[in-house]
Amino acid sequence: MIQVGDTLPSATLMEYSEVEGEGCSIGPNPVDVSKATAGKTIALFALPGAFTPTCSAKHVPGYVEQAAAFQAAGVDEIWCVSVNDAFVMGAWARDQKTAGKVRMLADGSAAFAQATGLTLDLTSKGMGLRSNRYSMLVKDGKVTALNVEGPGKFEVSDASTLLAQAQA
Repeated sequence: MIQVGDTLPSATLMEYSEVEGEGCSIGPNPVDVSKATAGKTIALFALPGAFTPTCSAKHVPGYVEQAAAFQAAGVDEIWCVSVNDAFVMGAWARDQKTAGKVRMLADGSAAFAQATGLTLDLTSKGMGLRSNRYSMLVKDGKVTALNVEGPGKFEVSDASTLLAQAQA
């Protein structure tokens, strides 16, 4: 399992873009984790799946509400990573009104979750391999704080815990 002090694994996540931009087409676009974190401070939180009750009611809204406070604490970007495809993450972003506040990144094959060692096996419930619920602070690609949530808990992966670590 990834630890504080480790570098994030090389991986490509996908992000649904609503607007065509420089080198960016409408639809799914690749995000190279190593390049996207270089020289930045990222507040990253991961969830088992989009549109799940607790994640939609508490996790994502908490980070959206605290986006300005994260920025004031020196955080360049907030990332939500989930084992879903980019289209689902795009729909969830619209539903949660994350534009300009939280980047909704898809780990469709669970490759990033596996590379971090933060997986949750829900195959017995018909949902396959998912991401564990966690939050981390990443500076220039290195993990500086890591909060892994216990099963059925909502204690350390919330925005307030990671914000306090960013402000420290």
